Amino acid sequence: MDLKDQLRVVIKEAIIKAGITEEVPDIKVEIPKDTSNGDFSTNIAMVLTKIARSNPHDIATRVIENLDLEKGDIDSVDIAGPGFINFKMKTGSLTSIITKVLEKGENYGRTTHDVPQKILLEFVSANPTGDLTMAHGRHASFGDTLANILDAAGHNVTREYYVNDAGKQIENLARSIEARYFQALGEERDIPEDGYHGKDVITLATELVETHPELKNMDEDERIRTLRDIGVTFEMDKLKKDLEDFNVRFDNWTRETRLYEENKVEVALELLTERGHTYEEDGALWLRTTEFGDDKDRVLKKSDGSYTYLMPDIAYHFDKLNRGYDQLINLFGADHHGYVNRLKASVAALGFNPEMLEIQIMQIVRLIKDGEEVRMSKRSGKSVTMRDLMEEVGVDAARYFLAMRSSDTHFDFDLTLAQSETSDNPVYYAQYAHARICSILRKAEEENVDFNQDVNLDVIEAEAALNLLKAVAEFPNTITGAANKRAPQRLTNYIQDVASLFHKFYNAVKIMTADEDVKLAYLQLISAVRITLNNALNLVGVNAPERM
Repeated sequence: MDLKDQLRVVIKEAIIKAGITEEVPDIKVEIPKDTSNGDFSTNIAMVLTKIARSNPHDIATRVIENLDLEKGDIDSVDIAGPGFINFKMKTGSLTSIITKVLEKGENYGRTTHDVPQKILLEFVSANPTGDLTMAHGRHASFGDTLANILDAAGHNVTREYYVNDAGKQIENLARSIEARYFQALGEERDIPEDGYHGKDVITLATELVETHPELKNMDEDERIRTLRDIGVTFEMDKLKKDLEDFNVRFDNWTRETRLYEENKVEVALELLTERGHTYEEDGALWLRTTEFGDDKDRVLKKSDGSYTYLMPDIAYHFDKLNRGYDQLINLFGADHHGYVNRLKASVAALGFNPEMLEIQIMQIVRLIKDGEEVRMSKRSGKSVTMRDLMEEVGVDAARYFLAMRSSDTHFDFDLTLAQSETSDNPVYYAQYAHARICSILRKAEEENVDFNQDVNLDVIEAEAALNLLKAVAEFPNTITGAANKRAPQRLTNYIQDVASLFHKFYNAVKIMTADEDVKLAYLQLISAVRITLNNALNLVGVNAPERM
């Protein structure tokens, strides 16, 4: 139990003991912006005004009169403003977090969950027809960080990439490779109207002339089938390499073609029909999604007998649900906003609770340099890719920047800022804090200072140190809150706060020249801060360097 939870318990007990109410609402405990007001503050007295039918100051007085100060490790308490209750904690309650962090080490921040969920998180899932874009980079960073946070919060998380290896786009990829193949043989062939003109297609086709000469003599249908497989494998190998270099891993790679091979599309369609949710009109087969909140019904099978994009997507989500997950989370691009209701309606039509499917829309990201938008890659002359971004700013800055804004907000990626080595650059600022701590600890070891012994932590009294300790204590709650709200940006915000408080502490005190007992206590304190920063940065997929 952390300090805030400890306070919530004694505040709740005081409210009940005072006879204010047995049904105590959620108690919000915060660190005041002005720490001279105390270590923690709550507005619960104002929340209770309607229930208690009294003014907040009187309510606050009654709560304070019934507080168990010893149980809460509270040194003093007072009322501020209209009824805020401010708490000053005993120093030992704050410094005890150091021992806890040092004992838990790399597991500090991780929690168990009373009701852990089995969660399937699907993200990126770009079509295997070209390079991953900067937008895909945002999906990758946000999704992988969210998965790390959910795991740290005690859930069982599976990361999945859905490979769209069927349909018109893959057909166009195969026919583009075919055209380039015959061009390499000296024949005139046109690229399909919606084909792919990238250099990678030309390179692959040229290599196939040497490695697969038999292609030119194949029946056209057989050749296209073969080129589909070759093209998808080639593109997926590139995508997997980019994601691996971006420190993003997936547990499952699920192919759309598998749904057809295992008859899962037909099975899902038969179930929808059996449940009475389909009908025929104008030669097409429709799904009554309006029965489940969609704005109009949707076509599943066109009059020519081919499926729409929706049908295999329904089969895919039916497959997910049948795998026994409690919650499905999808990260979709901004152009998929209109797809949300029809997909959730489809889940309901299959007989599942649509709330089991959670869809987050990832808004667009723009690359900005010196105040101007960068649209083209200097290397390829085409749109900026995730690989371009990694090469320009490095994986750490790319991962951190792309995770530090809410998914539902447009994001301008400031290339100039990400490349700078100043305190204005948030990832540099955080990593420098970690490296500075490592430098101090190395110096202590070089001077044979044994700070791993039993240390009197009660000598820590500096306000900057106590403020830093309160932030360190917040780490498990930050992870839990970020997991519940699906908000990785809460973690990057937290990292910035801890880094800022450490730098303030470093400038306010002299660690290595302090009295011996204070020096030892400070060294243990910054060791705990180092562990916290390391663990937090790792959740974002960012390195915590020991030297900079």
